[in-house]
Formats: sequence, C-alpha cells, structure tokens
Amino acid sequence: MNFEAVRAIYLFEMARFFRTLAQSLISPVLSTSLYFVVFGAAIGSRIQEVEGVSYGAFIVPGLIMLSVITQAISNASFGIYFPKFIGTVYELLSAPVNFLEIVAGYVGAAATKALIIGVIILVTSFFFVDVSIAHPFAMIAFLVLTCLSFALLGFIIGIWAGSFEQLQLVPLLIVTPLVFLGGSFYSISMLPPVWQTISMFNPVVYLISGFRWAFFGTADVSIGVSLLAIMVFTGLCLGAIWLIFRTGWRIRQ
Repeated sequence: MNFEAVRAIYLFEMARFFRTLAQSLISPVLSTSLYFVVFGAAIGSRIQEVEGVSYGAFIVPGLIMLSVITQAISNASFGIYFPKFIGTVYELLSAPVNFLEIVAGYVGAAATKALIIGVIILVTSFFFVDVSIAHPFAMIAFLVLTCLSFALLGFIIGIWAGSFEQLQLVPLLIVTPLVFLGGSFYSISMLPPVWQTISMFNPVVYLISGFRWAFFGTADVSIGVSLLAIMVFTGLCLGAIWLIFRTGWRIRQ
C-alpha cells in the first residue's frame, strides 16, 4: 500500500472541502436547522412522543442520516467525476498507484467530510432538543460505516456518470426519496401493515433504525439485522468498484 499516494489524494480532496466551506458545511447545517424548526416545532406540537421519545429528539438520528448519506454520495461522486471530466484521471491511472489506494484516498476524504457534517449536526441538535445517546460507541460505529458505505456508492456514481446532470440523477431521484421514506421522520410501526411490509424492502430503513437504536434503545428492525444490512451493502459496493477497475468500465473507455 502506497500510503503517500493515499495521503496526497486525501489531502487534496480535503483542501477542496475547506475552500468551499460555505457550500460544503454551512449550507447543510442551516438546512438541518430549518428541519428542526419546521418538523420539531410545527409537527412536534401535534405529535408529542414516538415510542416514548419526544418527537423533536426522535427525528435527530433521521436528520443526521439524511445529511450524512447525501453529503457522502455528493462528495465522493464529484471527487472522482471531476478528474474524469477534465482528463486528469488518466494521469492518476498511469501513476504507480493501484485501485485500492485511489479508492482509499477519494472515499476516505468523502467519508471524513460527511462525518464532520454529521458530528456538527449532532452538536447543533443539542441547541434545539434534549438528546441522549444510550449507546455512544454503537452510534459512532453506525455513523462511520454509513459514511464509508455511501461514499463508496458515490464513487461508483461518479464513475458511471457521463454528465453533471447524471451526477445528480441517482441522489435526487433514488437516494433522497429512500431516505425520506426510510423512517427519518416517523417510526415504521406507525404505518399500516401493508406499508410496513413494503418499507422493509427499503435498505435505508435498516440504517436509520440501527442508528436510532444507538440513541434511544428502540428500533423498528433488530440491531443485528441492521449491522448485517450495512455490511452487505458495503461489501457489494467494494465488489462493484473492484470490477470497475478490473474491466476499466467508464474509466479507460
């Protein structure tokens, strides 16, 4: 493993993050604060508690997941798409680095950015609601795994995309709706039985459920199933990236 190459890619991507701090950091935090005001105050005044937890606190894990997932995908997809767009990716491919080092640099930076945003949103939530974390180590583990897995997905999207429009297609039309329908602002148990069954086919349900369990000790899905789901998802993304670099699909073509 060429750690110097990983470090160079990682630091370059992190430098871009800090150059666009207003867009990369302030914007998602402000958006999340508005969610707290709208959902926590307006809806929270009508829904006092969900599964024994105040509604304002109940939506905190969902809001963090919403921001973390979208930011991890966005940063990773743009990080690899832009070098492909301007042609500098060929210099990277001709350098003495293998695909693991390239992935580690880009995905590691995207996951770090998403993690920073997730932590800041968590801190921000304390100014709006009283939040307790029942299992802090599990919360950190779920947060890190989610950042990594969706940064891997974003990397795949960045390689697949042939234009800036396609770069936004999957996050806007698929990922964001799945997050909103994955129990971010409600418990799956509140739905009619038929919709509860349909929701179980949404992979994001398992992530949000496990993350919420780390906060409050309650979940719509078993914690073991949630962990298995995110590990399987991460493994599938890694396998897809290995296949992409092995075949050169959308990179050398």
